[in-house]
Amino acid sequence: MKTYMFPGQGSQAKGMGGDLFDEFSDLTAKADKILGYSIKELCLEDPNKELGLTQFTQPALYVVNALSYFKKVQETGEKPDFVAGHSLGEFNALLAADVYDFEAGLKLVKKRGELMSEASEGAMAAIINSNEEEIRQILKDNNLNNIDLANFNSPSQIVISGLKDEIKAAQSCFQQGKILYYPLNTSGAFHSRFMKPSQEKFATYLKKFKLADPQIPVIANVTAREYKNDEIAHNMASQIAGAVRWSESVQYLNEKGNMEFVEIGHGNVLAKMVDKILKETAKAAAADKPAEAAAKPATVAADKPAAAPTGKVNAKAAEKVSNWNKQHPVGTKVKSLVMDYDNLETRSEAVVLFGHRAAVYMKDYNGYFDLDEISPV
Repeated sequence: MKTYMFPGQGSQAKGMGGDLFDEFSDLTAKADKILGYSIKELCLEDPNKELGLTQFTQPALYVVNALSYFKKVQETGEKPDFVAGHSLGEFNALLAADVYDFEAGLKLVKKRGELMSEASEGAMAAIINSNEEEIRQILKDNNLNNIDLANFNSPSQIVISGLKDEIKAAQSCFQQGKILYYPLNTSGAFHSRFMKPSQEKFATYLKKFKLADPQIPVIANVTAREYKNDEIAHNMASQIAGAVRWSESVQYLNEKGNMEFVEIGHGNVLAKMVDKILKETAKAAAADKPAEAAAKPATVAADKPAAAPTGKVNAKAAEKVSNWNKQHPVGTKVKSLVMDYDNLETRSEAVVLFGHRAAVYMKDYNGYFDLDEISPV
């Protein structure tokens, strides 16, 4: 069996889409008419530095994902057994399932991006090497009551979302020991209670559209299960303020056995997430039930670099730090291997934290990144 999955906000990059715009010139022209600007110019050149703005990012990703899907079907003559998408990507999954056509989907995404861009009082951060129970307890113990768990990207990678001041205050609570804290470059508290006004406005807008029953099972972010025919509009709106249960969705699909996960669109963010989810799930299963350690077969159709081992011995950490500082001066441009950061710049020399953690401080993000989780650009 095969699942096509579509990436969401954070996977955008200048140059995405390539020749697809010319190959699907009719759809590109329709997109330009709906949006009021050239989608090809935005994606390939981004002359006004707008690609990173939510109201532009979402339509751009939707179009690139859609054209990539049409190209895939054209080349293979096949459709998948299941479809899923991460946040915005779910709207491409619904398109692939024939819930609406390309133009209707783009109008919905355009409105969604505009509404979500209006939410400017929030922030988000990724917590790595922790779990849901631990994160909720830390938030409770520190009276951080205006923060929600927004994205369950893997068993050990969860995104929190809430008021700016509390997200900022949370950094010192989480950035200790093995736990890593990464502020995200978002304009609002997406997938949290603070998006309820946007959700309600989007629900009203949805009433203008006729939505068909899915012709391919679509896994919903808010339930981690297939869309039900009588809950399509409800799920689409609820997703704005609801958590993205991506890890559970992948686990659910993998339980069906012999599942191949194929990422459609720009990059391989989801492919790497799926690989991480399957490995962590298998490891947890092995710890709980050694006799049943083998996970059900699954493959991920994307290039995935093997994760570098994390140095836990002081001598090894010191060696990594020494080697890094010899090769990479302060101001080195790097990209994250675990999060969607491609334009990072070091602000310090690498150091050993907590006696075992080889890390370097990043400009603007005001936090440390492990050396194992970054790569010079």
